Amino acid sequence: MPVYVEMPKLSDTMTEGTLVKWHKKTGDSVKIGDLVADIETDKATMEMESFEEGTIYQFLVAEGSKVKIGERLAVLLEDGEEAPKEGFTPEPARVPKAEKAKPTQEKAEVAAVAPQAASGLSASDVEEQNARAKASPLAKKIARARGVSLAGIAGTGPGGRIVAEDVPQSGGGATGATIAPVAGISQVSGETETILLSGMRKVIAERLLASKTQIPHFYLHIEVDAEPIAQLRRQLNQIAENSKDGSKITINDFILLATARSVAANPKVNASFAGDRVIQYRDVNLAVAVAVEEGLVTPVLRGAQKMTLRQISDAVKDLAVRARTKKLKPEEYQGGTITVSNLGAYGIERFAAIINPPQAAILAVGAIIRKPVVNANGEIVVGERMSISMSCDHRVVDGAVGAEFLASLRRLVENPALMLF
Repeated sequence: MPVYVEMPKLSDTMTEGTLVKWHKKTGDSVKIGDLVADIETDKATMEMESFEEGTIYQFLVAEGSKVKIGERLAVLLEDGEEAPKEGFTPEPARVPKAEKAKPTQEKAEVAAVAPQAASGLSASDVEEQNARAKASPLAKKIARARGVSLAGIAGTGPGGRIVAEDVPQSGGGATGATIAPVAGISQVSGETETILLSGMRKVIAERLLASKTQIPHFYLHIEVDAEPIAQLRRQLNQIAENSKDGSKITINDFILLATARSVAANPKVNASFAGDRVIQYRDVNLAVAVAVEEGLVTPVLRGAQKMTLRQISDAVKDLAVRARTKKLKPEEYQGGTITVSNLGAYGIERFAAIINPPQAAILAVGAIIRKPVVNANGEIVVGERMSISMSCDHRVVDGAVGAEFLASLRRLVENPALMLF
């Protein structure tokens, strides 16, 4: 009988993948471990190896198609097996769907925002139905945010109660009804364009919703004297330029090194909440936020507390390039224990970031700003200041713990020579 090549789970957050390219053609022999296709996940484009052996009889999915985990991609015949004649109907190859809908007029958008379900339920009916559903408050909140109905969903909680994990990612639940995601959107005049979410944007939306609804955030803010790292950076880059030895050091490289060393000195922030316990990590696996076309990727510097300034600089540049070209391996963007997000290059002076679960803290770094400051002698002079904000999971990190960590970070940022030894 024919065997099937199926879409594998290539990352912990993957629910579907895009088949970018086939590396085989009909009639080719396939062995276990052979490269058969390139698959784009929510984070990277990866090579897919075969877990089956045989000869390719038929492709079921065309290049560019989105496929859920476990769905069939191709049909293989075992060695010596003839093409099936009876009891097997070849399936038509799936073709990719358009990523963007054509612009529509306001009336069409109104109909799309609050469609009627096949059963006749309106959006208000679904909201009322969800309110009466046997579901946890969090499940109801997520259902509202995703615009889905809880009707007919089999809950996995105590007594069949619907919990957060049971809520579908999108769509209309059992009835097909949907809820208007934003009140008043139908009143917007003029033409509109509907852009379907990419796999990455879907994952970002789900994780951020989970973070803000499940993690009790609190925020700490400090302003540091950035002139010492700015001066040391200029000196190191001048030496590197004259000797042509290595690429330039960035301000962010210093911040990452200072963060890694400060986390190592204050390990309570290097932890995760796990129900009835807190898991504290030995290594500082520092996640670095990198902006890409479809959203955000956080490649990880593993054991960052053991790295030098040059090692961090080179590693971040390499990871950033491969993140933007979707060439990261799963182990390079998974397993972070704390994250740094730096928007200084965009001129943002100060912001607060959302925690990347299951981590317990994230740092938000702003731009270096020249401003009047009072020096140690009580004189008003021109200084270079940088804002650093820390978002903390209060189940893991108390205010005093966060404050001690930021005090360590300030000491290293304002005395960067300490990090060079």
